[in-house]
Amino acid sequence: MRNIKLTIEYEGTNYHGWQVQKNAVTVQECIEKALSRLLGEKTGVVGCSRTDVGVHAYGQVAHFFTASAIPGEKFSYALNNLLPADIVIQKSEEEPENFHARYSSKGKRYRYLICNTAHQSALMRNRACHVRPELDFEQMRKAAEHFEGEHDFAAFQATGGQVRSTVREIYSMAVKRREDSLIELEVTGSGFLYNMVRIIAGTLIYVGMGKLAESDVPGIIRGLDRTKAGKTAPAQGLYLMEIYY
Repeated sequence: MRNIKLTIEYEGTNYHGWQVQKNAVTVQECIEKALSRLLGEKTGVVGCSRTDVGVHAYGQVAHFFTASAIPGEKFSYALNNLLPADIVIQKSEEEPENFHARYSSKGKRYRYLICNTAHQSALMRNRACHVRPELDFEQMRKAAEHFEGEHDFAAFQATGGQVRSTVREIYSMAVKRREDSLIELEVTGSGFLYNMVRIIAGTLIYVGMGKLAESDVPGIIRGLDRTKAGKTAPAQGLYLMEIYY
């Protein structure tokens, strides 16, 4: 059997997340249906990251096994003819049999977008979190630096996360102001807890609003208490940018 890796871009607005569910349309389901049509048999797909409802991706990765003779790089073209316009296979390639989209990954990069304007953007309403009060960008930038390094991020995990350890390492985190009135949070790490990036984003928004001080962040991390961090920021601002192998 051949092992085919897919790099997938999608707008998550119309989907109930990545993972197949009984009573809702998901990205994984659409890809599996397209593969079944293409190959003439039921084909399961294993994804790296279980993105939530409304979360977007530039670089989700999945793999599947097949006996098909279709060249690895051609699957993207064939599948894109069968997929809806808001799901695109940007790259397909054959990998060794032991490659696993989830377990072979070494790290991930996420982006979170904040639209800090008086009025919601009609074009970005499903693609960025809208915050009306003017945010203190410099305080947010300084607060973001405290997250870098290896920490126990128990205070930044939503209820429902099931992991053996809440210790994770953030390699880099940066906050920048873009020319299109968006504030961009970019974070790269070894792995992330359930809703971790969205809770970090919500905490930075609280700092920007003055509800938390930049100097509060180290104590929140050490305290391991979810109630001390900011609210979970909305899903539509989150993008899975890249997975490292």
